[in-house]
Amino acid sequence: MNLLLFSLFREKKRRRIEELNENMVVDGGNGDRSDWQGQWDHVKKFLERAGPFTHPDFEPSTESLQFLMDTCKILVIGAGGLGCELLKDLALSGFRHIHVVDMDTIDISNLNRQFLFRPKDVGRPKAEVAADFVNDRVLGCNVVPYPSECIKRSLDVQILTYSSNHSLRTFSFVGMSKCYVFQINLTNPKLLNSSVYVIQFLPFMHISAACATEVFKIATSAYVPLNNYMVFNDVDGLYTYTFEAERKENCSACSQVPQDLQFLPSAKLQEVLDYLTENASLQMKSPAITTTLDGKNKTLYLQTVASIEERTRPNLSKTLKELGLVDGQELAVADVTTPQTVLFKLNFIS
Repeated sequence: MNLLLFSLFREKKRRRIEELNENMVVDGGNGDRSDWQGQWDHVKKFLERAGPFTHPDFEPSTESLQFLMDTCKILVIGAGGLGCELLKDLALSGFRHIHVVDMDTIDISNLNRQFLFRPKDVGRPKAEVAADFVNDRVLGCNVVPYPSECIKRSLDVQILTYSSNHSLRTFSFVGMSKCYVFQINLTNPKLLNSSVYVIQFLPFMHISAACATEVFKIATSAYVPLNNYMVFNDVDGLYTYTFEAERKENCSACSQVPQDLQFLPSAKLQEVLDYLTENASLQMKSPAITTTLDGKNKTLYLQTVASIEERTRPNLSKTLKELGLVDGQELAVADVTTPQTVLFKLNFIS
């Protein structure tokens, strides 16, 4: 009896799959390119009626959807694992004018996670193939690829991140802040950079869905966007939360608030130099110390230039008082470990 029921269920499932395949276009379509009835009903539910999460200033109307389809333009940079998912999500969310940039070509290793590509596409530009696929599958969508040759001619810069041993390194993926020092406190910058790791652990679909949702919010003003990060945890189950990352006022990289330095007036400049290099929160390598005395900039010590180091070396054996420094004096310290000059305020202790 059980075997009979299983056979009937399998046959019903097979017929259903055949029925769906007959009505579905795979790898492109040649039928009517106009919208079918109800194609955008899922989007209209968010734009033509109010809800508990609707932005307080948003007025539901049919114009919002028309803006998405006829006016709004989106640029997607990259058509890889995340880019393929994002192109699909944007196209199915009502965005019709999408532009995609990718200078890479399709490799056979891309096929297991970049679902817009097929074996016949190996060697072709990613942007071109991705655009063709989405245009064929989503009626009315117009994805415009940009040729890699055009991009190469228009760019005259190359951005690389270097470690001290002249090898490229992987940076933190949290946020897009220019201040990397701030990001160190948020996550471990040492993430494995292999295709196996990416395939097994990186949730492309979840990330692209979150990105497309935020684009939809911003483009339509229908909902309040994230402020300003989302943490996704899918280790033991789906768990997300958002938070606002506050700026660190005393950040050594991006803050101009002077940090306190407490020394005796009889302390020597060498002691200040040792503090800058040995302090756990600073760990400078070759700090250059300057200050302003009588309205003029004065270099107290600089060791990166041999001639200047020779002239300023005697200052290391002098006391802060002998150098003319007073309580509340500001010191500007430049070092290779910080992107800009760090300010310190000298506080004399008795």
